[in-house]
Amino acid sequence: MSIGKLGTTLAGLACLLLAIPSFADSQVRIVRLSDIEGNVQIDRNTGQGYEKAILNMPVTQGTRLRADADARAEVEFEDGSAVRITPKTVIEFPQLSLRDSGGRASAITLHEGTAYLNFLGSKNDEFTLNFGHEKLTLTQAAHLRVEMGDTQATVAVFKGDVNVEGPSGTLAVGKKESATFDLADSDKYKLAKNLESDPFDSWDKQQAQYHDRYMSNSSYSSPYGYGVSDLNYYGSYYDVPGYGMMWQPYFASAAWDPFMNGAWVYYPGFGYTWVSGYPWGWMPYYYGSWYYMPTYGWMWQPGNQGSWGGWNGKPRVVNAPPRFSLPQPPSTPGNKTVIVTRGPNPATGVAQNRMTIRNDSAGLGIPRGSIRDLGKVSQTVKQQGAVTTTLHTAPVATSTGAHPTSAPRTVTPSPHVGPRMSAPAPHTAPPPHSIPPK
Repeated sequence: MSIGKLGTTLAGLACLLLAIPSFADSQVRIVRLSDIEGNVQIDRNTGQGYEKAILNMPVTQGTRLRADADARAEVEFEDGSAVRITPKTVIEFPQLSLRDSGGRASAITLHEGTAYLNFLGSKNDEFTLNFGHEKLTLTQAAHLRVEMGDTQATVAVFKGDVNVEGPSGTLAVGKKESATFDLADSDKYKLAKNLESDPFDSWDKQQAQYHDRYMSNSSYSSPYGYGVSDLNYYGSYYDVPGYGMMWQPYFASAAWDPFMNGAWVYYPGFGYTWVSGYPWGWMPYYYGSWYYMPTYGWMWQPGNQGSWGGWNGKPRVVNAPPRFSLPQPPSTPGNKTVIVTRGPNPATGVAQNRMTIRNDSAGLGIPRGSIRDLGKVSQTVKQQGAVTTTLHTAPVATSTGAHPTSAPRTVTPSPHVGPRMSAPAPHTAPPPHSIPPK
């Protein structure tokens, strides 16, 4: 079946909760909490205040995020645009709406701290960033940093042109320029024809380069941008005869299933939604179908533009093995988050820049871009059961100015853990006899 024909089979996703309005029809948008480092808190505008944030949580209109000391986070939008926050930063999302024209209107308010915005400028989209009494509105691509202090705020533009509106009028800030606003004196500003560096500029640049590299390095073109780079880094696509393009995470055997790690999170007015714990766990839980292939395990088949699964975050499951049990949400509504952990121990750090990766961890615990050629490491893990590897990441300044160690990746087989398994080579389809009939 071609991917184009798949759309008709996904029109009524089996797990879609009937009481929940569809993503497009209700003009309700959800964006993705795509990366968390350290203690990040989220206020989902439910009246419960702040709670511990979970990777891949849906971010909705009215949500607030707070990064504690030495914490960082990223929120990814539908087209791949991203907002990143540094330690001691608080941001709010006062608007996440879908216009009748199909364009998306997004707004964030920076209450304190430092935020980076990488807006890709998709057609008909508009992005507004508020800080103090100032507002900047973007319709074209731009990459910038905004720092909000007690007495002053600074806008630094890395790419694009930005107009800032405020009590002192409208100010144009161009590429490689910065503007500082005096919050205690009618927001009077000073424009500088240069940029002063910030300790977290390298981290922001590293994340932007990660997305640029892996979003374009794909065997499949998706109508949605968020989550694509993580799919390309943490797994591989296979051209499966009779099924088309299928995707599978690295470090996953036939014994693994895609619902081993995650949580049920309740959203008033919408119900419980499944939040995957895997670093790639966004798009495969809202879009397309999971198929179980004997011998090779679970594989995800993308859908088409009309097959977005809505709020429930559970895609269609096909040909599940006899003992597979799909996690079910709590039977009664409530604000309690229910954690589901059925998988093996995730990848764990054994030293400052070394990590042990186990089979069936499916990428859990592996920082983005920290290991080169993750597919090759996955092959070794499947053969050996586990490996210890040195992380390779660009140095990122912390709030104290320290830099973590950066070193080339090396792979050391660990003592054999569990059954030895082989895996298909990247981009090689499983043999036809292993594929279940439709």
